Amino acid sequence: MTQPFHLAIPVQNLEICRAFYRDILQCKEGRSDTHWVDFNFFGHQLVIHQKDNFNPQQISNPVDGHDVPVPHFGVVLSMNDWHLLSQRLEKNGTKFIIEPTIRFKGKAGEQATLFFKDPEGNALEFKAFKDIGQLFAT
Repeated sequence: MTQPFHLAIPVQNLEICRAFYRDILQCKEGRSDTHWVDFNFFGHQLVIHQKDNFNPQQISNPVDGHDVPVPHFGVVLSMNDWHLLSQRLEKNGTKFIIEPTIRFKGKAGEQATLFFKDPEGNALEFKAFKDIGQLFAT
């Protein structure tokens, strides 16, 4: 059985980010305190921690013709769930770093991907594979 990961990230405005992860990404809220909130992030544990004066570093790495932000995090979804999320993000006016696209088309690891930032500038990627069996294909 695959175990869920745990990721904790800094944010300056806890309430704006709480609303983003809860309402836009539709992550169920778990435990919380005055300076942190747990979320069920697609079956994994994401915790946002309020940290004043946080400034995420903005660097990137070239991948298949795009400048991919580093660091970033996200989830591999089913193709149907990826399309539903993509549509919901577009409907909510999300500004994409990398628009929804197909990467490595016709090659091993062909995948749908999209990148955007949360309200604090943390970069997220959501992807789905044409064939999930090629998740780690070379």
